[in-house]
Amino acid sequence: MKKILTLLCAATTAISVSAQSNLPNYYNVENSGKALPIGSSLSPDKIDLNVSKLPDPFLFRNGKYSNKFKDWERHRNEIARMVEDYEIGPRPNFDRVEAQFQKSDSTIKITVFANGSSLNFESKIRIPQGTGPFPIVIGMNMPSGSINPNLLKGCILVPFKHDQIIKSSHQAVRDTAGAFYKLYPQYTNTSGNYSGWSWGISRLIDAIYQLQNEINADVKHIAVTGCSYAGKMAMFAGAFDERIALTIIQESGGGGINAWRVSDYVTESTGVNVERVENTNYSWFSPEFKTNFNTKLNKLPYDHHQILAMIAPRAVLVLGNPDFEWLCDYSGYVSSNAARRVWQCWGIGDRFGYIFEGNHNHCMACDSENDAVTRFVNKFLFDKKDVNTDIFDAGQFGSKIDMNNWVGDWKSFQLK
Repeated sequence: MKKILTLLCAATTAISVSAQSNLPNYYNVENSGKALPIGSSLSPDKIDLNVSKLPDPFLFRNGKYSNKFKDWERHRNEIARMVEDYEIGPRPNFDRVEAQFQKSDSTIKITVFANGSSLNFESKIRIPQGTGPFPIVIGMNMPSGSINPNLLKGCILVPFKHDQIIKSSHQAVRDTAGAFYKLYPQYTNTSGNYSGWSWGISRLIDAIYQLQNEINADVKHIAVTGCSYAGKMAMFAGAFDERIALTIIQESGGGGINAWRVSDYVTESTGVNVERVENTNYSWFSPEFKTNFNTKLNKLPYDHHQILAMIAPRAVLVLGNPDFEWLCDYSGYVSSNAARRVWQCWGIGDRFGYIFEGNHNHCMACDSENDAVTRFVNKFLFDKKDVNTDIFDAGQFGSKIDMNNWVGDWKSFQLK
């Protein structure tokens, strides 16, 4: 497997992975840091930035710099706040979650209470035979997402049926009657589906925690996975919920792993039409994101490599498919390569893998990608620590892209 490894962290070569093995693989709370209040980001008209390259993930929004792991939760929550305020809309508070397990048909029933009202949804799960506890895989809309379920043997498969929260539309039709918007009507015309969908996945995880003894669930080992628009969904879920130990993002395209800046560059330099701020689906994102940042990406204080980095130090596997121009894996590779440097800086580069390989249908992983899934599942869901997950296959992009064009002005990643 071809490996492309570019380190900015000058001290990384002296850091053993074992010395960093104490960094958490998961957390037992949704957000272990301190969330910033809704609307605390700068108003877009007051942002005074002109950043054409990818922003440094270790720069605080006040201009100060730290790559100390103890400061990472503050970085995460600054990025999270900007993503909610500018791009997807708030993931709102709620009063409580109540869950029941209907053993007759293996169905989890969830009720979320907020604003004097409630929202109901359910998930019919597949539990392996045996006593467990079993790792959990939450698949977007299907029990295993688009991953072959044979690769996930021994896991509880939990479909997240997202239409129960907000109906999906590939024609950018906003589901104003969606259950999420009925519970939070103030966000009906301002928030995007990825806010409500990722919020719903977190409420499903709340239910799994409540029912863990009934369903023999190992809540220390939860994975999410999805492909295409559902790959974006998995990414936002992994970024915003730290109880997720492994995030598998398959062929997510623009608005997923891709950096908006790089996708714009691809269209401007080649004329190839790819998913960008200008033409993405605005039932998925906040309409104001287009108003405020289309043709003005240099003032966007973050990019999607930082949404990927929000998952650190937990595990991520990115699966691409460069045969499909709309996915713009050029941008996906640049963003993934940039994000992985956060993990590398702490000596845990084996927790972030990517493969960009074609010759297969959309959302139908090839053999090398299936092998990567197996490795990541074994290591990060079943704790097989000797499994090699140093997987970073750039495919056709490795020899064509100079990453210094995108991250060359980042500060040297000296571990402190």
